[in-house]
Amino acid sequence: MTPIIQKLTACVSSAFEKAGYDPSLGVVTVSDRADLCQFQCNGALGGAKIHHKAPRMIAEDVAAILKENGMFSLVDVAGPGFINLSLSDEILIAGLDALSHDAHLGVPQTEKPETVVVDYGGPNVAKALHIGHLRSAIIGEAVKRLAKACGNNAIGDVHLGDWGTPMGLVMTELHDRHPDWACFKDDFDPAKDEVPELESGPLNAVYPVASARSKEDADFAARAHKTTLDLQNGHPGYTALWKKILAVSVADAREAYDKLNVSFEYWYGESDADRYVPELFDILNSKSLLRESDGALVIDVAKPDDTAPMPPIIARKSNGSVGYELTDLATLIQREHDFAPDRIVYLTDARQALHFEQIFRASRLAKLVPDTTSLDFLGFGTMNGTDGKPYKTRDGGVMPLNVLLDTAIDAAYKKLTDSAYLSDSDDEEKRALAQKVGIAAVKFGDLINNPTRDYVFDLDKFLSFEGKTGTYLLYTVTRINSVLKKAGDEEGKIHGLYSDTERDLALKLLLSGDLFRKAWEEKAPSYICDNAYQLAVVFSKFYHDNRIIDEQDADKRASWLALSALVRRMLRLHLDTLAIDTVENM
Repeated sequence: MTPIIQKLTACVSSAFEKAGYDPSLGVVTVSDRADLCQFQCNGALGGAKIHHKAPRMIAEDVAAILKENGMFSLVDVAGPGFINLSLSDEILIAGLDALSHDAHLGVPQTEKPETVVVDYGGPNVAKALHIGHLRSAIIGEAVKRLAKACGNNAIGDVHLGDWGTPMGLVMTELHDRHPDWACFKDDFDPAKDEVPELESGPLNAVYPVASARSKEDADFAARAHKTTLDLQNGHPGYTALWKKILAVSVADAREAYDKLNVSFEYWYGESDADRYVPELFDILNSKSLLRESDGALVIDVAKPDDTAPMPPIIARKSNGSVGYELTDLATLIQREHDFAPDRIVYLTDARQALHFEQIFRASRLAKLVPDTTSLDFLGFGTMNGTDGKPYKTRDGGVMPLNVLLDTAIDAAYKKLTDSAYLSDSDDEEKRALAQKVGIAAVKFGDLINNPTRDYVFDLDKFLSFEGKTGTYLLYTVTRINSVLKKAGDEEGKIHGLYSDTERDLALKLLLSGDLFRKAWEEKAPSYICDNAYQLAVVFSKFYHDNRIIDEQDADKRASWLALSALVRRMLRLHLDTLAIDTVENM
């Protein structure tokens, strides 16, 4: 289905050409004065210099041709040469009919689909997920779904931190606590020796202790570094313990991500790229990109025109181990082998910008991926409390993600217990609904913001039934559910548009597809959030202005029901792209 802006631009460009003017002047945009018209073309102003003619005269010549076209209900020249346009009801209705039959609901499909790897999530093994993991997970999931909605082959990879110094710290601390475990013995035999079962709670408490200890105890830090190196070199006992830690941590992370409706096609970790490290060193050596520095091997990535310091990448530490910089480079080789992606999108805290600039530069120097492969970094801002400072627990600590989500779900439950629609529901049903509403509130409250900016986390605001909230959107969908259920889910067709509000609604529906393309191009799910809200607002006005179920005119009633059903489909598409589950009633 061709986007409506594209159709209008083709039509107006043709009119410019017929009038003897440059057709490139016929670009059409949505009107910035909705009270005057639906669309506008400002090309006549730019045409004045090209054709040495007053812009209003150019606009009037073009408008005369457009008035002969039956697709417009309004063609008007305003001011110095603005062409104002509005579509006829017949064209709007035909567009809605085409939209309702389009498999992609008007979302333009990429002419040359890309294979896109989205690297998001990034949890560290043996460390509990905290609120710092929220934005990466939900923004990454939305970006991945945007890529898919626009016709691309999108692949999500969680990219676990499971192979660096944190693993060595945890294992060394466990060794000191449990020196009798078989995995710490020199004669460990994986065929007959076992590693004790681990639980996520006690395991997640180990890293903070080990990390703090390493800063005060040089001997402990040195032993942890050696443990890291031994693990990377295949120590049997450490490998067996690592597998146990990995299994427990992944199960714990999956539970949190499932609650967020976030899913990954691949659960690869840094360890999966380890087998590509030898190939990486061969490449780096062949291109003379390695140099020795204080016993370590580094890759210089600075450029002569850099205006800020650009430190080298440490490829191999002085103790022989490799860090996450090198595994990130090896991961590029892995992804090229596995997926041959056209684009890789990385989502992390904006403070990682320097790291990824180093990685991208090194990958280009080493030619780890083709020059045509795009490497994109999307750094997101900080989630702050209402005091404007980074969101913390009451005692000032970093809040675990499961605590944040449970707080939102409990708040949603309290709000929903007063709902008249749920008076006959049992507690289990209310709890299940509260989970969807609470998660929707948190996710929409985050995603409505530009990803790169900081924002204030205000749960009371997010759970409001009014304003730009996920709760408001879910409520709008349930309102449509109620109307269609009362009507017996009749299959109808849009016969006419009987008010300006319906025309506004039609226009919002027809323009939605373009917002998906823009959101994907800019990697900004906030466009989808805002468009969903605008669509819901117009529908609410339409709903309040009309008694849909009680309408006696059969054609009008059928049109209103069909229009409502189409709005519901479009809102569901928006919410599904944001990975937000809708609910039947609330």
